[in-house]
Amino acid sequence: MPTPLRILSLLPSATEVVCALGLRDALVGRSHECDYPPGVEELPFCTEPKIDVHGSSHEIHQQIEKLLGASLSVYRVDAAKLRDLQPTHIVTQVQCEVCAVSLGDVEAALADWADSRPRIVALNPRSLEDCFSDIERAASALGTPSRGASLVGALRQRMSAISKRTRSVLVRPRVTSIEWLSPLMAAGNWIPQLVEMAGGESLFGEPGQHSPWLDWDALLAGDPDLIFLFPCGFSLPRIREEIPLLAADPRWRKLRAVREGRVFLCDGNQYFNRPGPRLVESLEIMAEILHPEIFRFGHEGSGWERLRQARE
Repeated sequence: MPTPLRILSLLPSATEVVCALGLRDALVGRSHECDYPPGVEELPFCTEPKIDVHGSSHEIHQQIEKLLGASLSVYRVDAAKLRDLQPTHIVTQVQCEVCAVSLGDVEAALADWADSRPRIVALNPRSLEDCFSDIERAASALGTPSRGASLVGALRQRMSAISKRTRSVLVRPRVTSIEWLSPLMAAGNWIPQLVEMAGGESLFGEPGQHSPWLDWDALLAGDPDLIFLFPCGFSLPRIREEIPLLAADPRWRKLRAVREGRVFLCDGNQYFNRPGPRLVESLEIMAEILHPEIFRFGHEGSGWERLRQARE
């Protein structure tokens, strides 16, 4: 008889992919950040951050810089708990050592395993196409290639329906998507593609490239029509707490989008920063913000909100 699947997911988006493939019951463990779909938080977690994640954006950045400057990992992997769970497959990532446990962290935790080593599935999403490819690759590694193809097909269809409707829009707002607040970081990777599909023009960040630091002078020169704020890993309440970091800088109110009340807070933790099935909802959020005359998906209040203070 084949060995039953025992999947350990060390990436929130990967956990969502595993569940979307119908393999929720095969999950035996998760990372400390995996919290969707509801119920997965009851699984044992095998990772923890080495930093105080409750600090401000600036404080978190300083802590991470200190660790990386000393060539240290940002996360710990509980090797003993990992061994106790005896996974057949571990899903992790190689895209960003700051955002989640890295491949190197996992390999170090498995260093003394003499036999029965789990298969490592390392995801590396940089563009929207990479996200789809990763889903299909993970599905194949987990023995469900047809489910992966079906899931990707359904996601593409939903996204295509939106992009087709925005091709004919007459006004495409110039958009700046901000992925970190102090220091400023623009959103790259799959985000510029989502902005274009939603009927906007992305000003900073290149499709398929890492998110770049954003200079204030460049932001002022670009003077976007609209700003999306979705700091990596932050919920809507957490973003609200961070707004004073931006508002304290006199350059913030010089931006047209701020003066005219077109700054929008978006749940980066649940949507934009997770390269999994809910990138479709991320696109829906962008589309209904950019073109409310066309789209009404009902995400306002849960996935996004307008920064009302921007008018004050």
